[in-house]
Amino acid sequence: MPKLTGFAIAALLFYSCSTVPLTGRRQFMAVSDAEVNQSAAQSYQQLLTSPKTKVIAGTNDAIRIKRVGNQLAAAIQRYLNANGYANRYNFQWEFNLIQSNEVNAWCMPGGKVAVYSGILSITRDDAGLATVMGHEIGHAIARHSAERISQQYVAQGLGAAVGIAADNSTSALVQITNQLYGTGSQIALLHYSRSQESEADRLGLTFMAMTGYDPHQAVAFWQRMAQLSANGNKQPEFLSTHPSDQTRIRDIENRIPEAMKYYSK
Repeated sequence: MPKLTGFAIAALLFYSCSTVPLTGRRQFMAVSDAEVNQSAAQSYQQLLTSPKTKVIAGTNDAIRIKRVGNQLAAAIQRYLNANGYANRYNFQWEFNLIQSNEVNAWCMPGGKVAVYSGILSITRDDAGLATVMGHEIGHAIARHSAERISQQYVAQGLGAAVGIAADNSTSALVQITNQLYGTGSQIALLHYSRSQESEADRLGLTFMAMTGYDPHQAVAFWQRMAQLSANGNKQPEFLSTHPSDQTRIRDIENRIPEAMKYYSK
C-alpha cells in the first residue's frame, strides 16, 4: 500500500469531519456522497434488471412497501430539512419488492431500497415493515456504506481523499460497491459492523416514530426474528453480522423513550 503524503493525510482529516444525524457520531469519510450515490444507483439498476431478479409490482404487498417507504422518506426528509441536513442528502428514493425466500431487506446509498418477499411473514403489518425499512434506511442516512467504501479505498491504497482520476473514479466505486453488496448474485447484502447495526437500530426506531408508527412495535418484530433462529432455522443473512438477539432487543427497549419524543399518531 502506498504511503500517504502529508496532503493526503490532511485531506483525509478534512473529509472525516462529519457527523451522523440524531446520534452525533463523528465518522471517517474519504468519498463524496455524490459518487457513492451514483455508483449505488447503477448497482441497484443492475440488480433489478438481472435475469436472476424478479421484481414484484402491482400486488398489495408491493404497493404497501412503496406506501410505507414513501411515508418514512417524507418524515425523514422533514427532519433533515429542519435540522440543517437538507444540503447533505440528495436521495432519489426507490422502493421495490423482490421475489425471494430469503429473509432480507436493504437500503443502498441514495435511498435505493429492496425488500425480499421472504421477510413479509415476519414483518406481518405496516409497523413491522416500518421497523425493518427504518433500520435499513438508517444505514443509508448514517452513510455506513460510504464508511465501508472509504475503508476499502484506504486498504487498497487508492487515496480516495485526494481523488481518483476522474475517468477512473466511477468505475472503481461501482466495482467496490458491487463487491460489498454482492450484486452479481440474486441476494444483495452489505455486511456492516455490529456498531453500525446498533446505530441503524437507533435511527430506525426514531424514523418509524417520526412516521407515526409506535416504536414499541419494533420489539415485537425483533422477537419474531429471534424466534426464527430459536426454532432451528438457519440464521437469515439479514442478521449475519447483527448483535445477538438478546442484546438487540434490550438495546431497542432502552432506546424507546428517546424515539417516543418524535412519536405522534
